[in-house]
Amino acid sequence: MFEYVVVLTGVVIGLALTHLMQGIARIVEQPSRMRIWWLHLGWVGYMFVNAVFWWWWEFRLRLITSWSFQFYAFVLGYAFLIYLICAVLFPSDAAPFQSFKDYFMARRRWFFGLLIAWLAVDFFDTWAKGSVYFASLGIEYPIAQAGLALLSLWAC
Repeated sequence: MFEYVVVLTGVVIGLALTHLMQGIARIVEQPSRMRIWWLHLGWVGYMFVNAVFWWWWEFRLRLITSWSFQFYAFVLGYAFLIYLICAVLFPSDAAPFQSFKDYFMARRRWFFGLLIAWLAVDFFDTWAKGSVYFASLGIEYPIAQAGLALLSLWAC
């Protein structure tokens, strides 16, 4: 069952990474189209790394022996949420915006709202991998998740 789940989630994460890479490629191809903003590029890098590591961390789901449709839908929804966050970082139509700063600021509530949702889903996903695994991450994990969620709420 794990292999079955991984195929579809892999496609979704692949699309998320593709969206980010295409956005960077457009910046390289047409550097004068929109002015870049370092903070936007920082979030692009953050989400790229998180999408790649998500794929790696989800390998632990192979240890789950009894899959339900609800858990399958949860994992698939989690991958879709990562895709949505990545999609919000690059506009499909950049015409109304002069810079990535203008675009990011116009979409910041979406970005940080989705990021908060992602942090909550990640917490439950980590817990689903077992109490031993959750405890192995130490107190730093819930503190970091809560801290980033509070900063994201403030940034909205």
